[in-house]
Amino acid sequence: MTRASLDPDNWDALRAQGHRMLDDMIDYLEQIRERPVWQAIPADKRVLFEQALPSQPTDLAAVHASFMADILPYAVGNAHPGFMGWVHGGGTAVGMLAEMLAGGLNANVGGRDQMPVEVERQVVRWMRELFQFPASASGVFVTGTSIANFMAVLVARVALLGSSARGQGVRVSDGELTVYTSAAAHGSIAQAVEMAGLGRASLRKIGVDGRQQIDVAALAAAIGADRAAGRRPFLLVASAGTVDVGAIDDLRALAALAQRESLWLHVDGAYGAMGMLSPHIAPRLAGIELADSIAFDFHKWGQVPYDAGFLLVRDGAQHQAAFASPAAYLARETRGLAGGSPWPCDFGPDLSRGFRALKTWMTFKVYGSERLGRSIDQSCRLAQYLGAAIEAHAALELMAPISLNIVCFRYRCGQADSINRQIVADLHESGIAAPSTTTIAGALVIRAALVNHRTSEHDIDRMLVAVVAAGARRCAPPDHQGIA
Repeated sequence: MTRASLDPDNWDALRAQGHRMLDDMIDYLEQIRERPVWQAIPADKRVLFEQALPSQPTDLAAVHASFMADILPYAVGNAHPGFMGWVHGGGTAVGMLAEMLAGGLNANVGGRDQMPVEVERQVVRWMRELFQFPASASGVFVTGTSIANFMAVLVARVALLGSSARGQGVRVSDGELTVYTSAAAHGSIAQAVEMAGLGRASLRKIGVDGRQQIDVAALAAAIGADRAAGRRPFLLVASAGTVDVGAIDDLRALAALAQRESLWLHVDGAYGAMGMLSPHIAPRLAGIELADSIAFDFHKWGQVPYDAGFLLVRDGAQHQAAFASPAAYLARETRGLAGGSPWPCDFGPDLSRGFRALKTWMTFKVYGSERLGRSIDQSCRLAQYLGAAIEAHAALELMAPISLNIVCFRYRCGQADSINRQIVADLHESGIAAPSTTTIAGALVIRAALVNHRTSEHDIDRMLVAVVAAGARRCAPPDHQGIA
């Protein structure tokens, strides 16, 4: 008979190959500074991934060699200290090892009475403690904050309309449900409202002040105008670390307004919420403990490997009411493997769920919250270091206040938008650093998001030298007249 098992014929050979693979990845992290942050994918490499589905086996060592030569060199580069373009965590060797353990265990953490579920519950308890939520609060791991924001909209909708909303949807008699957020909020908020079936027309994007915080007075006026027009305001989404500049809305003021107006207060804290680990940043998040729900990612400032998003909900019963779906094949028992209810799948749409909690649990256990908090502090100190260097250089201009760890600036030039766009692409192709671009007050700017725990002043200096050199090459000489 043809052998059906996928286990190796020779476990010792697999063990030896596995050790080589592990050593390669540890070498990769140890020697990361010797590599370019990013490099373009050559055509001959890209075409390798247009091959047909393989019908016959290939030796593991050969496949591993292909990974090392054809995949690893052309990744996005967020493990590199020069990666500064987007809010991506750098990951850790501990997290990588935790992923290996979780992969070997191959637990489906949708439910049932198993210790991986208890590990997830442990992290939920830690997050209740961190955000000062009650013991009745619930939490669940998801892919990332985009999905957590979507889930929060669904929980808020059920909290308003009751469980009938799950069966009958939103009816005309329910009124025009209205959602409020900042004009600087992440695009996932609009997408969440759309996916929830409310339509983007139900979303109000309120303007921001000079610090990029939502204008609370304008928000209150918009709510009043919508009520007067017969609409039904029900959800307010605050930002704890906006995508462009890292601004934190006035959470206390928003919590007070939400209470007065009977609105569900959700905080999109994709990366900023983890600032609670820092004694220096936590005071700026005052009011987050009053939220009805918080969405955030451990894979950003928490440095957990991708992906590890999380949704925390103050009222666990309302959270469960939005998602629990009893079925015969999911019957709960008081004993045996089918015990341990409620299950994680009762708090989200995923029945098949990986063991994301393990790498998060191990990160907190190995490093401790204080050391993680110091890493967060360091990224904010580096942002101030970069800001000071920009302000001291005549050819550079700081374009927005530095709230946390994101710095927006540009090279001064007559064709500033075009030149700065080209500067960023030049840096990417050089492999020295990888900032991104965004738009501030109508101007295209260079955006440096300092999230990686490996980044140092040396990496900041290298990036700035490369920016100035690229700008000098790109900018016509007349534009430099009068600049020292």
